[in-house]
Amino acid sequence: MPATVRFRLDPAAVGELAGLRARLTAAGLPAAGGDPVVTVAAAGTVPGPARHALVAELRLVALPALWLATLGSRTGDDDALVLAAVTDPEVLAVHTAVHDALAGRVRGPHAAHLPGSWLPHVVLATGRPAEAFALLHPVPPVRARIVAVELHDSRTGATEVLAH
Repeated sequence: MPATVRFRLDPAAVGELAGLRARLTAAGLPAAGGDPVVTVAAAGTVPGPARHALVAELRLVALPALWLATLGSRTGDDDALVLAAVTDPEVLAVHTAVHDALAGRVRGPHAAHLPGSWLPHVVLATGRPAEAFALLHPVPPVRARIVAVELHDSRTGATEVLAH
């Protein structure tokens, strides 16, 4: 999806997650690149009115912490190994706020991120998931504070901070 709304995580959590990815790379397994983020919503486009509604909605919620604690897979991508978060009420409240703001305002919403389907996670491995699982299991839980909500455009590479 060209446009994603995502959680930016605190530097300590990013470091822990990068360490897990580095273990995969050191073992010759394909690891995800870039800063670890949690995608909250994705769409073909997020026009200006949707961005404004999103900023207004995010002013009403507190950004919680995530407990990334479960190694697993995600629907539709059998090659990925992810570290999934516990979905507590505070995390779901922010997710709901994002989707309330975007509803009817975006083109081409991605179904996997809609309420009821969303699995908050960070991708660790991009291939050979069984081997990656065996290497990392058991993984210590990572407490990740959400330090910002961003809108990222993969076509241009531009990232706009919507809330922090």
